[in-house]
Amino acid sequence: MLVELPDPDVILSIITAFLVGVLGLYIFYKIKPYVNIKPSKTEPSYLERLEYYERQLIDMKIRLDALSLEETRQKDSVLIHGGRIATRFNTDEEKSRVMEHEKDASDRRLPNMGYEAATEFVLKLITEKPMTSRDIQMALGRSREHTARLMKKLFGDGFVVRNTNSKPYTYSLTDKGYEKLKLVKSSHSIA
Repeated sequence: MLVELPDPDVILSIITAFLVGVLGLYIFYKIKPYVNIKPSKTEPSYLERLEYYERQLIDMKIRLDALSLEETRQKDSVLIHGGRIATRFNTDEEKSRVMEHEKDASDRRLPNMGYEAATEFVLKLITEKPMTSRDIQMALGRSREHTARLMKKLFGDGFVVRNTNSKPYTYSLTDKGYEKLKLVKSSHSIA
């Protein structure tokens, strides 16, 4: 078996490049203690400014959410009562009906309901009108996280659909959700 050796010029250039690299590393480590090289860190004043701007952005987001919530409440002040739709409070009577409706929704809340009872309750709420998760949270009297998990589960099971065109998202029933409600109602009437 014959092995062909490269030209001596090629071998010499590879060895020279290796030795130059080793010599460069040796020189770097010898002069490193005398040169003040620190890793680039952000100065404390920049960190303070970043934290300040981050707090400002959080405050603005909270204000924006509050404004959009107020705007959606004004838009969502639609009350369907006996087939009649009232979009704004033209009279005190309509305002009192909306207040009664909201009070009824909060009175319907069950204190210690399981998943099935909560599902049934939320599906009944959404049949009246599309609702935001905040509205559902207020009606359930549960935490935001609990409500978000419940709505995610209902969405995953196909009982509700999210309207992502509006902020905050609104939820409405799907055909599968209506079927679930009919099954629940029929099982209650049998029992």
